[in-house]
Amino acid sequence: MKALYSWMDASAVLFDLDGVLTPTAEVHETAWRELFEGYLARWPERRPYSGSDYFAHIDGKPRFDGVRDFLASRSIVLPEGPPDDDPASDTVSGLGNRKNRLFNDIVASRGVRPFSGSVRFVQAAQQRGLKLAVVSSSRNAAAVLRAAGLEEYFPVVVDGTAAAGAGLPGKPDPATFEYAAALLGLPTASCIVVEDAVSGVRAGSAGRFHSVIGVERGAGRQNLLDAGATLVVDDLDQLL
Repeated sequence: MKALYSWMDASAVLFDLDGVLTPTAEVHETAWRELFEGYLARWPERRPYSGSDYFAHIDGKPRFDGVRDFLASRSIVLPEGPPDDDPASDTVSGLGNRKNRLFNDIVASRGVRPFSGSVRFVQAAQQRGLKLAVVSSSRNAAAVLRAAGLEEYFPVVVDGTAAAGAGLPGKPDPATFEYAAALLGLPTASCIVVEDAVSGVRAGSAGRFHSVIGVERGAGRQNLLDAGATLVVDDLDQLL
């Protein structure tokens, strides 16, 4: 395992979930597109949703932040609404919950198959004695890990629900990664961060982590490097 062997002073690997371990980033992207294409139909004078919007305004962020930032890109301001607002409500929370419903419907109908290269990387890291954690902005992380058959590898999962409960800001703030390191009982300097989103790489770079591996799944290799990635790979099995 070339890269991890050269980083023998590392003690843990903190993985993002969607787009790193599972191809559910594509499901999130589909759900966001369906949400905003439908919503913007009421605003014909606004620029339509495009694929670049996902990476520019949404990817890797907590759900309500993604709603807020996308709407701001179209100069649309909505009331916040309560966190459990009805998905039919035209509020930040309502739209976020509508997107979550779309995501869960897609996962339920299609299932989740993890990236095979990522599974091999996780297994090799575990065999070398590194501690493992998932740090995801999604509130569906536990369900996705179970559906993908990866639950047993990750004793620590810091997802959107855990972050909200602990009062932690989302990525690109490093707080959720720092929290995961603390739950593992390790200093951040001994933890490797693995991310596919620019906001996640920025979070890893902003913290005092061992290093940040960027996985290029569409955000752009140079964008990940510019955000602070130590190195960028197309798939984690390139490090085996």
